[in-house]
Amino acid sequence: MIGRLNHVAIAVKDIAAATALYRDTMGASVSEAVEQPAHGVTTVFINLPNTKIELLEPLGENSPIAKFLERNADGGIHHICYEVDDILAARDRLKAAGSRVLGDGEPKIGAHGKPVLFLHPKDFNGTLVELEQA
Repeated sequence: MIGRLNHVAIAVKDIAAATALYRDTMGASVSEAVEQPAHGVTTVFINLPNTKIELLEPLGENSPIAKFLERNADGGIHHICYEVDDILAARDRLKAAGSRVLGDGEPKIGAHGKPVLFLHPKDFNGTLVELEQA
């Protein structure tokens, strides 16, 4: 069921500074910043040969990333994203095994324009997991 690692998401207070760190200090290829109002974040993707790093900055006071940064003032890893071939089949299999899907359980369109779901961190060793349709 689980596929390749799509990205690791890092919550940041200042996406411009974080982008500059990856681009200028580490020499990485970075995307433009894109506001994702439906998710309450601004995103930048750092493109690596084998995966991506997603930088997340809060977009508005009700952003889930703002709440994360209240608890983790320096930022940090927010979630990991795995690809799945069939997001609905993966959801149903996980729910049948007792895993909790966050929200209403229906996929939403994510930053890559593909359906995504989030799984409760208490069910995955304290890690928020995002599933993305491959």
